[in-house]
Amino acid sequence: MRYVAAYLLAVLGGKDAPKSGDLKKILESVGIEADDVRMDKVINELSGKKVEDVIAQGYSKLASVPAGGAAVAVASSGAAAGSGGAAPAKVEEKKEEKKDESEESDDDMGFGLFD
Repeated sequence: MRYVAAYLLAVLGGKDAPKSGDLKKILESVGIEADDVRMDKVINELSGKKVEDVIAQGYSKLASVPAGGAAVAVASSGAAAGSGGAAPAKVEEKKEEKKDESEESDDDMGFGLFD
């Protein structure tokens, strides 16, 4: 990832096709020793491509990745629409109960953070 970041920084700095020397200079400026094999792989993969196109292509691939909270949000909004809004109140009650349990477990330890 550091080589991709260095490549992007070089492009932002005005290099249309950054070379390994450009990436080494960026990486060494922040104290990172460059691995020539990995750096060359990034340069070879991105050579001849516009960075904007690669980023746009990455966004489309990222859109297909499932996110943990998205299904819950959709399910709760669907339940709220069907039941007249009762579902979100239940979710809030569960959250409050969990907070109470965590506070009780802290009391069982016998000391506090600032004691």
